[in-house]
Amino acid sequence: MTASHTLSTENLTLGYGDRAVIEGLDLTLAAGRITVIVGANACGKSTLLRSMSRLLTPRTGRVVLDGREIHRTPAKELARTMGLLPQAPVTPEGITVLDLVGRGRHPHQRAFSRWTAKDDEAVAVALEATRTTELVDRSVDELSGGQRQRVWIAMALAQQTDLLLLDEPTTFLDISHQIEVLDLLTDLNRTRGTTIVMVLHDLNLAARYADRLVALASGALHAAGTPEEVMTEDTVQAVYGMESRVIEDPLSGKPLVLPIGRHHSKADGIGAGHRAEPPVNARKAADR
Repeated sequence: MTASHTLSTENLTLGYGDRAVIEGLDLTLAAGRITVIVGANACGKSTLLRSMSRLLTPRTGRVVLDGREIHRTPAKELARTMGLLPQAPVTPEGITVLDLVGRGRHPHQRAFSRWTAKDDEAVAVALEATRTTELVDRSVDELSGGQRQRVWIAMALAQQTDLLLLDEPTTFLDISHQIEVLDLLTDLNRTRGTTIVMVLHDLNLAARYADRLVALASGALHAAGTPEEVMTEDTVQAVYGMESRVIEDPLSGKPLVLPIGRHHSKADGIGAGHRAEPPVNARKAADR
């Protein structure tokens, strides 16, 4: 079990140029839990993660880790406690999978220190957990999007931090690998007590895997709490501008969001594989 760490924001305002993205955000993340951040595109999810990992300096307010402002914490010291998998990590040209995953051990290396058996073990465990062991000699440039994403996750795991921030870790992955990665992060949380904070777009996976949900809307906190408290029809409407029905997931017992569109509902009266008749006026025009 890892030590608990408290991570919070205080009156946090973030932005780019003249545009504010997050304004006056107060948020405390649950230590030793899985927190998933959800919200519509451009609501500030990725920006918030960047600031929490010290990549983006606040305009006002601060991010605090264990009572200490992270933007005043040395980068290498912070990296031994907190790991980040960004949304679009840049791969060094020509680097192999083994070398990239090994870079996750850099925060643990002292000046002039040698690679140790502990480093080997951490890399091997990360490769095995992400099922990328067979890729170790391949260039990362040659991999598919899904393979590349799993390798980056392996690097984050090799870092062996108590806090792990992931921005859309299931991007590029098919559904089976999405579940595999989320199960892996759950195992990490349950066996080591690692605090997991991640951004997900899939509301149903977010509700199933989260201990806590944070819903952002227009740069502000709309709701925070358990999936049952946050994932309601009112929240989906307010955050996404979308009507839905929220029922109980028969497998997990968590909320399951059913979007309501203009088609393919029982009320629509049109089943899959059937074409709707054109409006009467359109048929008359076609007959002329």
